Amino acid sequence: MAPLVPSSQPWVEKYRPRQVKDVAHQEEVVRVLTNTLQTADLPHMLFYGPPGTGKTTTALAIAFQLYGPELYKSRVLELNASDERGINVVRTKIKDFAAVAVGSARKAGYPCPPYKIIILDEADSMTEDAQNALRRTMETYSKVTRFFFICNYISRIIEPLASRCAKFRFKPLSEDVMTNRILHICNEEGLTLDAQALSTLSAISQGDLRRAITYLQSAARLFGSSISSNDLISVSGAIPEDIVKSLLAACKSGEFDVANKEVSNIIADGYPVSQLLSQFLDVIVNAEDIPDEHKARICKKLGEADKCLVDGADEYLQLLDMASETIRALLNIPQGLVF
Repeated sequence: MAPLVPSSQPWVEKYRPRQVKDVAHQEEVVRVLTNTLQTADLPHMLFYGPPGTGKTTTALAIAFQLYGPELYKSRVLELNASDERGINVVRTKIKDFAAVAVGSARKAGYPCPPYKIIILDEADSMTEDAQNALRRTMETYSKVTRFFFICNYISRIIEPLASRCAKFRFKPLSEDVMTNRILHICNEEGLTLDAQALSTLSAISQGDLRRAITYLQSAARLFGSSISSNDLISVSGAIPEDIVKSLLAACKSGEFDVANKEVSNIIADGYPVSQLLSQFLDVIVNAEDIPDEHKARICKKLGEADKCLVDGADEYLQLLDMASETIRALLNIPQGLVF
């Protein structure tokens, strides 16, 4: 096994797949795009799905496989959410790039089709005016330019743009797929993870492989080549499971003072309440000893508390309110007056 050698490059980039066929778990997408690459006749494309599932990787891999490293810079324009992509940029930079026809230069081993590619990452953050301005550009220059839109929420892409594209949905990664990829990285980097640590990493990253790799690299830098489940929890900002279960046990006791003490301890330890609510929800939903009616009541309160936190409410009061309602639900006490 190779020794742990510090690298200046983030592992997310170091282990990013360079070919479409290497993208994990997205079998349908990979199959269609592999066939499309053989003909080099691509439509406009729209990739959507949760973060860290391979959307940007797939778009970059397609462009690289079409043009190779030498022609890539002149044939591909990549704009991310960090770049300005308002209506003025659409009418100038994007339109100017799209309008220029490509030369006949070809590189051996690459299809080099007679069109350029514009990749618009995080397209759902573009304003509606900017998206509308793209409609005519896409139609006018479709012979020399293809557009790749990448987003998390397809509902934020205006219908006229979405209807012009072939849509590909990227699914959250399963635990098995994520585990295989993480084990490959561990083998390359000389890391040791036990089964519990692998399971924990999959749970805290929630189907986001990019987040899992980032947590793994952070843990490796902090704790060395042998990484435990607790190490991963500490670098991820997740709340230890025993803290969440202690809060539920305090609520099950039916004693307000006990629950209040537990809430005070959580706030004093500095745990983020929004993260606690998310993990508390998972515990409640999976609890077999709580009736469905009580679960529904608690989940409703969790949603209300989360909304209040987003609006800037006090964390201690919201967590205490949630704990109080959980006690009332578990003891089947009728809800009080609603003002």
